[in-house]
Amino acid sequence: MSEVTAEQERIKNWFENTYQKRGNLYLRPKAAYEIFLHLLKPQKGQNLLDVACGLGRLLEVGKQYDLNLHGVDISENAIKAVGEILPEAVAKVGNAEALPFDDNSMDMITCLGSLERIINLENALKEQLRVGKSTAKYCYMVRNSNRATWKLVKNGMGLKNEAGHQGAKTLEEWSDIFRKVGFEIEQVVSDQWGRMRIWRYLGLGIFHPDYKTPKKGFVPLENAYEFIFVLRKK
Repeated sequence: MSEVTAEQERIKNWFENTYQKRGNLYLRPKAAYEIFLHLLKPQKGQNLLDVACGLGRLLEVGKQYDLNLHGVDISENAIKAVGEILPEAVAKVGNAEALPFDDNSMDMITCLGSLERIINLENALKEQLRVGKSTAKYCYMVRNSNRATWKLVKNGMGLKNEAGHQGAKTLEEWSDIFRKVGFEIEQVVSDQWGRMRIWRYLGLGIFHPDYKTPKKGFVPLENAYEFIFVLRKK
């Protein structure tokens, strides 16, 4: 693993403790991760890299598609857990700003709920461009700073998770960053987890049959809780 800064070490420690104490309770259920690969439309045998892979929920879904699984996370506890549930995966402890993978090696790269926690975001995105093939597709889920819960609760009341470097940006700000670094935006949809949870509670504990298909809902995209971006290289 490349050298980490003091701030990155603090973030790492927060995740180590979180995964050790809360484990899977910190994460959404596996079914909630299926939308991300559904949007990427993977083909059997392709190489998938999940950056900040956590306990491997997205990689578990990738196994259903017969993909070659790769993951990287700053947390040693997380990577240990991935190795236990997915011994076939190439999962490494590593810094998102210096990915331990070869140039032009990945067909799909995901980073879900973690870009806003990375200190040097531009460096991390350039690394993901580096390891992606010319035809690679990318899927990111990122937090919206224009949401009332963020402006009033997280920011306004000082409840941001500073130890875990929790952040957010508007739809326009995220879009500008991705384009500046070298991505072309193919699709942006709102995160579907809220709709999925409501259906699960109303539907006797099961998910709606079309939960993988994004729905617009009643909230304008710019006010979504989180955004899901599908990108490719320019």
